[in-house]
Amino acid sequence: MLLSIRDLRVAFRLGTERGAARRVEAVGRGPVGVSFDIPENSTVALVGESGSGKSVTAMSIVNLLPPNAERSGSVTFAGRDLMAASTAELQQLRGREIACVFQEPMTSLNPVLTVGEQLVEPLVRHLGLRGRAARTRAEELLAEVGMPEPRRRLGAYPHELSGGQQQRVMIAMALACEPKLLIADEPTTALDVTIQRQIMELLAGLKARHRMSMLFISHDLGVVGEVADQVVVIRQGTVREQGPVADIFGRPQDPYTRALLACRPTLETRTRRLRVVDDHIAGERAAAAGATHDPGRRSAPGAAHDAAAASATGATGRGESPVILSVRDLGKTFWIRRGLFGRTPFHAVRAASFELRRGRTVGIVGESGSGKTTLGLTLLRLHDASGGPVSGQAIFDGLDLLTTSRRALLPMRRRLQVVFQNPYASLNPRFTVGETLIEPLAIHGLGASHAERETRARVWLAKVGLDAGAMHKYPHEFSGGQRQRIAIARCLTLDPEVLVLDEAVSALDVSVQAQVLNLLKDLQDELGLAYIFISHDLAVVRFMADEVLVMKDGAIVEHASADAILERPQQEYTRRLIGAIPRGYVGTLASAA
Repeated sequence: MLLSIRDLRVAFRLGTERGAARRVEAVGRGPVGVSFDIPENSTVALVGESGSGKSVTAMSIVNLLPPNAERSGSVTFAGRDLMAASTAELQQLRGREIACVFQEPMTSLNPVLTVGEQLVEPLVRHLGLRGRAARTRAEELLAEVGMPEPRRRLGAYPHELSGGQQQRVMIAMALACEPKLLIADEPTTALDVTIQRQIMELLAGLKARHRMSMLFISHDLGVVGEVADQVVVIRQGTVREQGPVADIFGRPQDPYTRALLACRPTLETRTRRLRVVDDHIAGERAAAAGATHDPGRRSAPGAAHDAAAASATGATGRGESPVILSVRDLGKTFWIRRGLFGRTPFHAVRAASFELRRGRTVGIVGESGSGKTTLGLTLLRLHDASGGPVSGQAIFDGLDLLTTSRRALLPMRRRLQVVFQNPYASLNPRFTVGETLIEPLAIHGLGASHAERETRARVWLAKVGLDAGAMHKYPHEFSGGQRQRIAIARCLTLDPEVLVLDEAVSALDVSVQAQVLNLLKDLQDELGLAYIFISHDLAVVRFMADEVLVMKDGAIVEHASADAILERPQQEYTRRLIGAIPRGYVGTLASAA
């Protein structure tokens, strides 16, 4: 056995309260710890919601935890007790025998060092390579992970690479010393489906060639089902279920595992609402209380969802609602500097045309760099005008958003709002939630007094599922899903008519994602909101969107209903996007490699 974890428990000290030390248990609960094994040449996946203890468990292996962490239990790697290892011993182990690939490469790569300098560092430190030999090996590593023009990329800085290329650099660095164990912590989250597929296949191929083991951490069960040999399901710091991937996906025994599998939107069916973990578990308990529980039979809530699905399918054929936004031949060009004084145009969006109707959703899909986000931000005039010209029209309430003066645009901004992908970056950390919600009301002159604005803010907090106590807290006191709810509430306090949702749920785990998507559907039904829903996740787009635009190289290459796009794609590019989507357990990539 390569790695054996027994009775692992991790708690964090959070100061003192009334003279007593405060501790929060992150892994393990009371006397019960986390235990599992990773055999040689195998992939074990840790699965669970955000806050379940997945990453803390993984980082405990090589003690990459903050100073206030307390560990107990046993972690044995290749016969060595890592819990008793000194800092110097762990430093020799990290990168040499156990390597890590993290979720966000831009926070892991040094922005002031070139790719080559960062790749050479572990080769010098652990293998003793120098000069030309180290640089040649670095180039070989980039070629091995599929980096185009590897020699030229050695001189590039991280910001000059795409997200997928940055992740390839991280994988190359991790594999530089041919480790026995690779810890991959959400390595494909927020990547578009084709890049995600490439990274998954790359990891599977490298694992087979190097005969290394992998601990793969993810909340995306579709990805886990394709890469893992064994699955460990964790909730609230304890193992709920573990076993071969075929058993976990085909015959899940724990209600929590079944709930996780049920929360995920699928490509095959279009439902009106998504199941949420707690509701699914409660439904199973209710069904078990009334009759003998049959894991293969759907509970009553499942039947209700099926009925809702039928009504949703019929709803797409309802009478056409009025057009609220009409976009014609929209184009956006950026100037790219060449040399000291030269510049060249880059056409990020080319002649895009579509209509958005009240109470409906237009989904926009495509690979990274296809122009999805640029299209949305151009409509909202959120790009610096000096960065490059804009062409075409975007008519909203009789006004062209692209040519309207800044002064005339201000009241339009209240009616068109945006929710960004990362709620950690879009909320001001120095503002309380109350200040975050009240500030836009004051800017737009909504509410006769501060008290009235505060009341309005509290109403919207309740609508997005947060209690009034959140008003006086700061963003860091909330989970990612709660922060995204706050970001949505901030937009809705202004009574908008159009919301641009730019990858608004891509970084959320399946249960929180389901809650947020259901919330967006409910608000659309209640308020008649129109959404421009930008995403790389086609299953989520099918759940949310009435029609879909497929973008490639800045142009719309296919435009049809969500059902038509997914069931009868006309373009090879669209078929490739759909084919790249992870579909759960169908035989692992590792076995196919």
